[in-house]
Amino acid sequence: MIWAYPDLNLITTLAILFGLLYFIYLFRFYLINKKLEVKMHRLFFKIILRVSYFVLFLIALSGPSVGTALKEIKEEGKDIFIAIDLSQSMNATDIGPSRLQRVKFELKNLVKNFAGDRIGLIIFSSEAFVQCPLTFDQNVIQLHLDGLNTNLVPNQGTDISAPLNMALDKFNLENSPDINSKSVILISDGEDFADNFRDQTSRLSEQGIKVFSLGVGTSQGSTIPRGNTKIIDPKTNQPAITRLESNNLKLIATQTDGQYFELSDDVQEIPDLIAAIERQEGTVTGTRMVEASANKYFYFLLIGLGLALLDLLLPIKTINL
Repeated sequence: MIWAYPDLNLITTLAILFGLLYFIYLFRFYLINKKLEVKMHRLFFKIILRVSYFVLFLIALSGPSVGTALKEIKEEGKDIFIAIDLSQSMNATDIGPSRLQRVKFELKNLVKNFAGDRIGLIIFSSEAFVQCPLTFDQNVIQLHLDGLNTNLVPNQGTDISAPLNMALDKFNLENSPDINSKSVILISDGEDFADNFRDQTSRLSEQGIKVFSLGVGTSQGSTIPRGNTKIIDPKTNQPAITRLESNNLKLIATQTDGQYFELSDDVQEIPDLIAAIERQEGTVTGTRMVEASANKYFYFLLIGLGLALLDLLLPIKTINL
C-alpha cells in the first residue's frame, strides 16, 4: 500500500487527542463502576467499535493508494527570444531609475515564470547580437540580464529589424517542429531609424512566430544622461529628448498576430505579457513514464462512517439501573 499524502503531524495529533479523550471516557466509567453495575463485555464492545472507525478515519486521512500503473507524462515547452534595445535612449529616466534598469528588474521576474521553456537573449541597437542562445538554464539567463548595459552594442541609431532577423535565423537553425512554440519579446522605446522591418514581420508571420512588443517609456519623454552630462541633439544644440514611439511596436505585434504592451511608472502590463505568452501552445520536448496509483481513501472512509452510524443508531447499554 502507498500513502499518497500523509500528514504525520496531523495524524499523530488526532490520535493523541482521541486517546486522551477516550481515557477520560473510560476513567469516568471506572468511577461509575464503583457505584453502579457496569457490563464490562458491553463496554469492551463499544470501545472496540469506536476505536475501529476512528482508526479507519485516520487511514482515510493518510490517502492510501493500492496498486500502481505506468503513465506517460508529456513535457511541453516554448522557445522564446527576448530582444532588448540597448541604444542610448534606454538610459532615459522618464521611468525610474531608468528605462533599462527597470526592464532588467522586470525581466528577472518574468523569466522565472517560464522555467520549463527555452529562453534566449538578443541585444540590439544599430546591430543585433545573440547574448545568450536558447537555454533552459535560468541561472545563465539571470547572469546575462545582470550584465546588460548600453555599452555592449554599437550605438549609431536603432534598427528594430535587426533583432527580428536575428531571431528568425536562430529559430530556423533550431528547426523546432511546432511553429506555435516560437515567440519573440521585443523590448524597446520604439525609436527606429531604419524603418525596414516590414519584410521581417511578413517572414515571421509566415512561420508562425509571434512578436510580443513591450514599449518602454512615456509620451512626455526625458533627456538622456551620459555620465555627468546629457546627450545633445546636434540639430538644435539642446539636450536630446527621447519619447516612447509606440506605432512601430504596435504594427510589428499586429502583423505577427502578437500583442503590444507598455511599461512605465503609470502603466505596468508585464503580468498581461506573461499571461499572453503562457497561452501559447508549447512543443513536446520529451516524455517520461511515471508510476501512478489510484487513491482508495473513500473505501476506508465509507466503512468508518458506517461503523460510526451504527454506534449512533444502536447504542449499547453499559449500565443497569
